[in-house]
Amino acid sequence: MRARVCEGRDGTVNDYVFPSRVDHNGHLSTRPYARLVDEWVTGVGLMRSEHGMHSLRRTKASIIYRATGNLRAVQILLGHSKIENTVCYLGIDVEDALALAENTEI
Repeated sequence: MRARVCEGRDGTVNDYVFPSRVDHNGHLSTRPYARLVDEWVTGVGLMRSEHGMHSLRRTKASIIYRATGNLRAVQILLGHSKIENTVCYLGIDVEDALALAENTEI
């Protein structure tokens, strides 16, 4: 028996959020997803040049980092091989690192 995700939609937690229209067992590919994001951005009156797939990815990573302070988890989620890349990507500076260190008790 499959669990209901929401009323009127049959699915499970293992289903893709954005299923493919072509491959019914797969997920939406990058290009169609980018088109959807462009539609959403323009639909709410934002500038496409300032908001897109990359800014959503970066925003989500930044929110996770700010909420948890767990740089390693963000590195894994982003798929970065080096922690230095994640630090650079998030724009973390020495002040951020010191603030985290001061707020961490051992």
